[in-house]
Amino acid sequence: MTNEEYPLAMNHDLAAELHRRAEEDQAARRLAAKTHDGREMRRIDVDNTSWLKQVIVEHGWPGVALVGEQGADEAWLLAQHADLAPAFQRQALELLKAAVAAGDAPPRHLAYLTDRVLVAAGEPQVYGTQYTHEPDGSNLRPQPVADPDRLDERRAAMGLEPSAEYDRRMHGC
Repeated sequence: MTNEEYPLAMNHDLAAELHRRAEEDQAARRLAAKTHDGREMRRIDVDNTSWLKQVIVEHGWPGVALVGEQGADEAWLLAQHADLAPAFQRQALELLKAAVAAGDAPPRHLAYLTDRVLVAAGEPQVYGTQYTHEPDGSNLRPQPVADPDRLDERRAAMGLEPSAEYDRRMHGC
């Protein structure tokens, strides 16, 4: 879907605020990686989560029809980083499932948020999108995956690259 398909429904102000918040989210993550201090990142995540909750109350899931493709990516990013509010992440996951079924959000968003919610609950992920490492930053590896033999089938169905290619990208190769 493109923004041109929804010229009247597009909420440009909401899309702009999503963009601003996503830029702030990414800047805070770069800073945390550089300084090994996640306080600002957590503050921004809490603020973005609170804001996104209100957006959902007022507008429903901010999908492509409402905020365009970039805005939908950015709404997903904020939900993905709402780790301090797992109940909200589960709610966002349900709304995202409906948006994907309606063609209003890309399946890859659903794959990533599904895995994020499962890992947070201590369950194996489905799509192999979530990685972890030792506390000292070494040994980057995927979180446990359910039915690893069919992982690439599930990834392909969601528009994701094969797991070996993703693993290379995660390791910077």
